[in-house]
Amino acid sequence: MARKIVFASKAAKPPATYSQAVKAAGLVFVSGTAPADPVTGAIVGSTIQEQTRQCLTNIQAILEEAGSSLDKIVSVTVVLAEEDDFPGMNEEWMRWFPINPPARQGAKLPARVPGLRVSIAAIAEA
Repeated sequence: MARKIVFASKAAKPPATYSQAVKAAGLVFVSGTAPADPVTGAIVGSTIQEQTRQCLTNIQAILEEAGSSLDKIVSVTVVLAEEDDFPGMNEEWMRWFPINPPARQGAKLPARVPGLRVSIAAIAEA
C-alpha cells in the first residue's frame, strides 16, 4: 500500500506543519488531534469531558475519511495539560470504548495552548 495523506473536512484542520493522518502499511496514523471545531477552528468545550468528546469526534471523521473506524483503533496516545484531568477524560473515554478498548498511553502536554486540555493521537487498521 502506498503512503496516502488523509484529510477530512468534517474534522478540525491541522496546522500546516503536519497532516491529519497518513494511511500506510495497512494502518491509519492519526496525528495528535485537538478538540477544535471543524468549521471555526476554535477549541470546543471547557470541561475535559467535552474536549475529549470533540477530539474523538474529530478522530472518528478522520478515520471514516480513511476508510476505517473507531472500532479499528489499536493504539492511542492521550496528551493532557493537567494530570488532574485524567479521571474526567477516562469517564468520557469509557462512553466511546465500553468494551475491548484499544491500547493506550498517556503523556503531559509539553507546551501551554490557551484553553487546550487534551490532544489525542491514534493508530487504526485501515
